[in-house]
Amino acid sequence: MDASFDGRQLALREAHRFPNIPVQTPHKLHWDVLRLWNEITTGIAQVDEAASIGVDSWGVDYALLDRKGELLANPVHYRDPRTDGAMEWAFERMPRREIFDRTGIQFMQLNGLFQLAASIRDGDPALDQAETLLTIADLFNYWLTGAKSCEFTEVTTTQLYNPHIADWDREIMAAIGIPTRILTPIVQPGARIGRYLNIDVIAPACHDTGSAVVAVPTVSREYAYLSSGTWSLLGLELDAPIISDAAYAANVTNEGGYGDTWRLLKNIMGLWIADQCRATWKAAGNDYTFAQLTAMLEGADPFKAFIEPDDPVFLAPGDMPARVIEFCRASGQPAPTNDAEVMATVYASLACKYRYALEQLIAVSGQDVGRLHIIGGGSQNAQLNQMTANAIGRPVIAGPAEATAIGNAIAQFIALGELEDVAQARLMLSETLNTTRYEPENTRAWDDHYKRFCALLA
Repeated sequence: MDASFDGRQLALREAHRFPNIPVQTPHKLHWDVLRLWNEITTGIAQVDEAASIGVDSWGVDYALLDRKGELLANPVHYRDPRTDGAMEWAFERMPRREIFDRTGIQFMQLNGLFQLAASIRDGDPALDQAETLLTIADLFNYWLTGAKSCEFTEVTTTQLYNPHIADWDREIMAAIGIPTRILTPIVQPGARIGRYLNIDVIAPACHDTGSAVVAVPTVSREYAYLSSGTWSLLGLELDAPIISDAAYAANVTNEGGYGDTWRLLKNIMGLWIADQCRATWKAAGNDYTFAQLTAMLEGADPFKAFIEPDDPVFLAPGDMPARVIEFCRASGQPAPTNDAEVMATVYASLACKYRYALEQLIAVSGQDVGRLHIIGGGSQNAQLNQMTANAIGRPVIAGPAEATAIGNAIAQFIALGELEDVAQARLMLSETLNTTRYEPENTRAWDDHYKRFCALLA
């Protein structure tokens, strides 16, 4: 994305878009970072003139470099099943509660901590050869600049950062057996990392959700955000992490944010389930357009059955419609009988899970929430946005779709002195962005059926 700012509003131009396609080898599912690097440099070349470059990516995953600074292997994908059982293995070496008290991070087997634990457990020789660990965004920052560092918001997603000491938690690493020699200095969002072709490389919030939250178009704090895409990240922006009994019981997470903020949130499976349904149907010859899906959903009962979106059965790629149907049958519900009912089940379940997570976050934080801002690609999903407003009983403000790119650009413009701070940027966005508002409808029916959904989580 080529971002510009004329003093009144920010504009984006798509310079180069490319797919991010994982590669399954006979042994593991990998990210193809070499191809991504080629695409990144190709995209940079499409911009005639730039003051700076900022990289953001997904969290939890990492790359390992050898003593010469060379990539040891393509990073393993967080959906690879190598982490099965890794959490339990790690808890034998440091109690679950102690890990939470030290990090404040939600427990998911895909976290960097448990990926590393799986490598230790399985005797992965790469860790013996490794001299440096970099998050995915920081791998590209290193290739751009030659500087080895890890950015704060990315580091917090690994469950290896201790907010009490504002540094890597070496005691957790020692207990699990992770070598501390692989650690790098932690840099804050807004830091200048180095230069690429005489262009400054500036760290935004390098975790994509951290950048997306910067782009929430609001001038008040009484809101929650939902960064909606493959994952749904629903949360609150706070001044400090909340690491308490209630936070532990709710399994919420405290991820670092831009400008000394913290994101108290829940990671929810998100549109991954719907995307995998569409991929399965496409492979079977039914390549539904979004317009067709919209028409299908209008005639489907959203309350016929529910799934728990975060059940582990939905984590790996595969035949998601079959898994949805089987989950409904196994939980004693009437199973969807056609594609429309499958999609309605997925959407209604996501909307209810958003309500469940929002109620947890409000209870843990004590913060009032008057509305939900949905940002990211999922903000364009009108059906799910309306269902979400219905389920949570609050207005939903949808947009911007390119929140991550906008938030990334804002961090760069602040570092360059073109914007004063995030508050100024959000005021500008609230005045210049086109957003869509969804008011709650049919809330009594949603309240009644929400009880059925909650029964699945008991």
